[in-house]
Amino acid sequence: MLSTARAVGRAPANERRRFLKPESGWTALLHDWRFWADPRQLPPEGDDWRVWLMLAGRGFGKTRAGAEWVRALAEAEGAAQIALVGATLAEVRAVMIEGPSGILATAPEEARPKWEPTRGRLAWPGGAQAFVHSGERPEGLRGPQFHYAWCDEIAKWAYPNETWDNLAMALRMGERPRALVTTTPRPIALLRTLRERPDTVTVTGRTADNVLLPQAFRDAMAELYGGTRLGRQELDGELIEDAAGALWTRALLEGARIRAAPGLRRVVVGVDPPAGASSDARSRRADACGIVAVALGRDGAAYVIEDASVAGASPEGWARAVASCAVRNGADRVVAEANQGGAMVRSVLEAADAALPLRLVHASRGKSARAEPVAALYERGRAFHVGGFPALEDELCGLVAGGGYEGPGRSPDRADALVWAMTELMLGRRNAAGVRLI
Repeated sequence: MLSTARAVGRAPANERRRFLKPESGWTALLHDWRFWADPRQLPPEGDDWRVWLMLAGRGFGKTRAGAEWVRALAEAEGAAQIALVGATLAEVRAVMIEGPSGILATAPEEARPKWEPTRGRLAWPGGAQAFVHSGERPEGLRGPQFHYAWCDEIAKWAYPNETWDNLAMALRMGERPRALVTTTPRPIALLRTLRERPDTVTVTGRTADNVLLPQAFRDAMAELYGGTRLGRQELDGELIEDAAGALWTRALLEGARIRAAPGLRRVVVGVDPPAGASSDARSRRADACGIVAVALGRDGAAYVIEDASVAGASPEGWARAVASCAVRNGADRVVAEANQGGAMVRSVLEAADAALPLRLVHASRGKSARAEPVAALYERGRAFHVGGFPALEDELCGLVAGGGYEGPGRSPDRADALVWAMTELMLGRRNAAGVRLI
């Protein structure tokens, strides 16, 4: 698909010259989004749609499309009440409002809304208003009502179904309440439901479709991720279903999601250090340190309460992150894998906090084999997630029975950290065949 601007650029030279004559008035188009936009970034035609679902890869222009849609509505309808819903309140502000493609950056100076961070509100000169909400707080959408909503990265929301249900009930103003959903797809149930609704118009787009991105970046992404599951999801915007034989499925994880944990008996922090706990800068860039806190409830079930994993950190950096996570959550044990550089892992962690209660474990089985009994805990209803952990859950869904990993990144660092913590809390010495304490 071509924007009008690209179509003009490809026209014969004589037509381009005629278009660019001063008397043609072309300069008025400099701030006309409909002239520059890819047709998929413009609202669907007709009146019989309620949800505009934009499933697209990173860099396609989802944020700009959302910002321009909101601006057009606010400028056209002075009484418009609009909900801005992101994964977190911080992301709404940093991406949807203040980001380089957000509402403030793309609005002409004379029509720029007033941003009131303390009230979580944008107010346009003509009277329209937009209010900040997040997928972490579904109850925040009880009470208010709106004409329109822009929902960003819905697949990252901690409580997608509950948040969407509350928003849908709040979209009750005007003759045609509508929502735009912009997201890089993950195979969550809500996205499937929205896509199948008769009043949803779905558009898709790829990272490579955005010709304004540097060619070097597009080439690098194609070389690194072209043809992979991660590339198909994050770059091509495909809604990839669960991997065949996955130990965790999206449905299993959605069923294990809760709002709050009951009374807790103890907390363990699982750690999967970067390979060899190396101080080499190249290794740090390639490897993340998985850090996951899991609590044992008084009901005997396990509850994932934090994913504090870090990437690109020095040994001192990730060790401090481990210590901070342990202190924040009141952990009584840190369990760290030490297959490579065990002595160094111990020394680095103890240097960060001499009082850190540490146990090093050595894996004698592969990651998937170690994960299988932990996945069984979820299937038996004995393991839960307090809120959403998108990056961790992507890795869990990439672990395949019998070995293999088909998730993001080259290694499931976060998932491995969860497995160590769950094993310590729930399986203990029953898993000793696969784990050796050192």
